[in-house]
Amino acid sequence: MTVRPEDDAPRPPAGDGFSDAVTVAFGDERADLFGVTRLGLAENGASGLAIVFHRGEPVSVRAEAGVEVNAPRAWDEVSAAGLDTEVVEPLRSWRLQYAADDATLDLDLRAVGAVAALDPEHPAARAGGMTGFEQAVRVTGTATLRGQRVSVDALGHRGHSSRAPDWDRIALARTVGAWFDDDLAVSLTAIRPAGAKHHEDERVAATILEHDPESDAPRATAVVDPRLSTTYDADGRQLAAGLELFVDEDGAPRRAAGEVACGTTLDLGRLTLHCAFFRWRMEGRTGVGRYDVLARSS
Repeated sequence: MTVRPEDDAPRPPAGDGFSDAVTVAFGDERADLFGVTRLGLAENGASGLAIVFHRGEPVSVRAEAGVEVNAPRAWDEVSAAGLDTEVVEPLRSWRLQYAADDATLDLDLRAVGAVAALDPEHPAARAGGMTGFEQAVRVTGTATLRGQRVSVDALGHRGHSSRAPDWDRIALARTVGAWFDDDLAVSLTAIRPAGAKHHEDERVAATILEHDPESDAPRATAVVDPRLSTTYDADGRQLAAGLELFVDEDGAPRRAAGEVACGTTLDLGRLTLHCAFFRWRMEGRTGVGRYDVLARSS
């Protein structure tokens, strides 16, 4: 799948249940600050979700849906839940602002590597009814958290996804990102079909984003056989995880391990979101990242 600059713009509706969204997640371990935002479009209007953690606790959680919007051609025409975003240069740089009573964000995002694209024909894309792409980003700017001003210098990712999921056929969806400096990141999506019980039953897509020393250029390497294992607490929230990433059928896997730094659970009606940020280790390097589980409510 080739991603072009015009793919950074909002996409027109494409049938019942279709939604188009831009998601940004970031982690600044020095400031102990983590956040995830989602600005979306659907037939019933615009929606927004923002969760900000500081010092291990959620300091701001805000969601809004059904905001009237008239066929926007650019993301700067969309606003919900106190979120505003701007594409400064498609696929290269963006701005993100968030305003709430308990937190504000004023952030610049800069792409730092290749694009991880999810092919519409991949089993994970077909199972989840989705397509899209993701980029590792460097996030800089400022945050105000309960009156305290904090300088932000974070790693993260920005993703643009379009989907029409059939939650009668999906048990849960996982989103994992691990970010190590500006030249190594991992992106993973997993879809568990309804009726399946274990990780091994999931449709998984993963990409390693890194710098290629031979070509002196960023590259995106699709993982042939990605494997994700998770340890949960008594309430089903993710505590620790391991990745085994086989980039070819005969070689040894590249491995990563992480443990939770902070998290929370949101009741979204028919769905439940377990949102968590992790501290990761991979090949002697440390980093941060996101691990979300979106599941049908029991």
